[in-house]
Amino acid sequence: MRLNRRELLVSGVLLAGTGSAAETANPPKGHSVNAFQNIRQIDYTVIFARDLPRMREFYEGIMEFPVLRTLGDGWIEFAVGSNRLALTVHGLIFNDQPPADGALSLQLAFRVPPAEVEKCAAALDAKGVKPISPVTDQAWGHRTVFFRDPDGNVIEIYAEI
Repeated sequence: MRLNRRELLVSGVLLAGTGSAAETANPPKGHSVNAFQNIRQIDYTVIFARDLPRMREFYEGIMEFPVLRTLGDGWIEFAVGSNRLALTVHGLIFNDQPPADGALSLQLAFRVPPAEVEKCAAALDAKGVKPISPVTDQAWGHRTVFFRDPDGNVIEIYAEI
């Protein structure tokens, strides 16, 4: 069964951008408009690096992301498509303790065209970065290669197949 926009709104699962202006401005009685419905993408991601110099070398030298700007010794931003990936140090903005060495903090997934997954894997291998697993066509419809950055975060290069 497929629901139309009005049915989605009434059921409370209206997805951003699917309803008319009147539907979202005047939701049915008892339903509220999601305050976050206008979010369209992640603009930038910040990694609180354990070892900022090594992380910078990885994302700038290995991944070859262009540097957009640096703010002192504790902040660097890279361009990743239309997004930004920033590296910073613990204590610059938030004073939380860094995760223990070996504790996985996050996974980043970078999408490429299908033929590029193998090329990215070969480029990483040529720079001494070994994959966690080889290029694999996954059951969920992605061709993937997984590896880690210097802080141990999982990085995925993938394509929809």
